[in-house]
Amino acid sequence: MAERYMLRCVLCGASPKVEARVYTCPRCGLDGTLDVCYDMSALRGRVTGETFEASGRRDLWRYESLLPVAARTSIPPLQVGWTPLYASAKLAETYGVAEVHVKDEGRNPTASLKDRASAVGVAKALDFEQKAIACASTGNAASSLAGFSAVADLPCYIFVPERAPAAKVAQLLVYGATVVLVRGNYAVAFDLATWAIERFGWYNRNCAINPYLVEGKKTCGLEIAEQLAWRMPHRIFISVGDGCCISGLYKAFRDLVDLGLIDTLPRLVGVQAEGCAPVAEAFDAGAERVTFRSGDTLADSIAVGAPRNWAKALRAVRESRGDMVRVTDGEILSAMTELARTAGVFGEPAGVTAFAGFRKMALAGKIGRDERVVIVVTGNGLKDVDSARKAVPEPILVEPDPEDLLRKLGNIAR
Repeated sequence: MAERYMLRCVLCGASPKVEARVYTCPRCGLDGTLDVCYDMSALRGRVTGETFEASGRRDLWRYESLLPVAARTSIPPLQVGWTPLYASAKLAETYGVAEVHVKDEGRNPTASLKDRASAVGVAKALDFEQKAIACASTGNAASSLAGFSAVADLPCYIFVPERAPAAKVAQLLVYGATVVLVRGNYAVAFDLATWAIERFGWYNRNCAINPYLVEGKKTCGLEIAEQLAWRMPHRIFISVGDGCCISGLYKAFRDLVDLGLIDTLPRLVGVQAEGCAPVAEAFDAGAERVTFRSGDTLADSIAVGAPRNWAKALRAVRESRGDMVRVTDGEILSAMTELARTAGVFGEPAGVTAFAGFRKMALAGKIGRDERVVIVVTGNGLKDVDSARKAVPEPILVEPDPEDLLRKLGNIAR
């Protein structure tokens, strides 16, 4: 199969051969995650904003020229991407920022940004003629893979921590995935999945290992550029778990700079939960690598104490002159209700963590009044209803009687 790209290790720069089971650098092991690199000198001038618009597509495949999929027949038939980017005048006024835009990734087919990665991952599995696909996940990547595998008629095996939200596990089972609940945290599930993938010869969908998955996630950044009519945001806030989503944004804007479509990278701000913030700790300490450690947060999708894509995540923040922010679980819960009541976007805990980070920086006076800001909400609030219920008061229970209604509504009704 002739490829339009090459692979390059982010640590040592080696370029291993493009093969189905080549995921990381043979020299550097699991830490040696790979970039997918295109011949930008050949694409510059041929791939433009007009190229994307001329495709007529309103999904991530409008960026087909910047994606590593070989055969169009490999593309799963689900509409992914081109999610709304809402301008919120209320948030801009409240926090003293020129523009605030909210990117709602909960509008994807299985309700998270992970659908972008799974679309490309399943397509690559079919490109490489793989017979089954597998991953470890805290929930969203799992449900995403299950949905895309179902429409591609590709058997999938998914390893999730036992504490994964019931709604996410239900999605997996409905889509027909073989689900393995692992007693332990994400790191334990990841290690067991890695063993099983090697043992049974499944295609590896783990985004922090498989380089093609970040290419799917980068389409979120490409859309932001287009949706803002190429007026680049000054900062983009996004939650960080394994490090793949922020790596995808970096790759998007790096590709656009290399194509000559933009001049500079937006500042990328990664937001982690205080109880599980290994990437933020490494960034704050100026460390060359991330130290894996146990951690805990109600934001299950970013409860990753051993972020496998740490090298790309640190590069994304540092090379974009960005920052890392830590927020408490309490700040995440309050962010769920505030974002829903101001911008109308209902995000799960990990999804609104980005907003919690924006709010914290803005209140600390660390964002300029003339700045244009984008907040990426990575998953829908219905993914974790139990957490949402913790953020709100109980509903009012009444008898089917007008007098009881009047008595209990009290001064609320108006």
